[in-house]
Amino acid sequence: MYPTFTTGNFKKICKQLALMDEDLKLVLDTYGYPPLWSRPNTFESLVHIILEQQVSLASALAALNKLKEKIKDITPEGVLLLTDEELKASYFSRQKTIYVRHLAEAIQNRKLDLLALEKLSDDEVRERLTKLKGVGDWTVDVYLIFILHRADVFPMGDLAAVNALKQIKKLPKDTSREELAAIVSNWQPYRTVATMVLWHWYLSVRKKN
Repeated sequence: MYPTFTTGNFKKICKQLALMDEDLKLVLDTYGYPPLWSRPNTFESLVHIILEQQVSLASALAALNKLKEKIKDITPEGVLLLTDEELKASYFSRQKTIYVRHLAEAIQNRKLDLLALEKLSDDEVRERLTKLKGVGDWTVDVYLIFILHRADVFPMGDLAAVNALKQIKKLPKDTSREELAAIVSNWQPYRTVATMVLWHWYLSVRKKN
C-alpha cells in the first residue's frame, strides 16, 4: 500500500506539520483543522474533477448537478447516450464534452479500470490517467488527493494552493515554480495534508472578507 491519510491519522498529520512549519501552525491555530476533503473512486467523481478544470467550484458543481437532473446516475453508459446538445444544456463546454466522452469510452471499453488505480504508485496513476484526452497533471493531482488519499502530493497547477502558499509565506508574486517546490519539499511526506491546510486558509480568508 502507498502512504495515505485517513480519518484516523489526519489530525495527527496536521499536528506534525504544525511542528514542522510555523506558518502552517498559525493557520491551524487561527482556523482549526481543515476538512478532510474526500470523494469516492467513481466515474462521477472524475467527471466532477474534469468539470472543475479552470472554472470556479460553483460552476463545476452546477454542471454536475444539471447532468444529474438529466440522467440521475452518472455512469459512462448514461453519458454516452446523451447528445452534444444535451450536454451543452448541462453547462458542458465543447472541450469538456469531448473529455468526458473520451473518459466514458475508456471505462466502458475497459481501457481504464478505476479500482485498479488504487493499487498503483502515484507515478503509475499519473501515467495511466494522462493518456486520456483532457487529463493533465492538475486533474491527476486532485484525483490522487481527493479520491486515493495519497499523502504526499502538492498540486503545483492549483492557483488557490499556490496563492495561499505565497501569501502565508509572504513570498513575491513572481516566485518561481522551482522555489515553491523547494519550500513544499520541507513538508514531505505530508504535502497533501499541507495543501489542505492551505486550501482551508484560502477559503477561510475569502469567507471572512
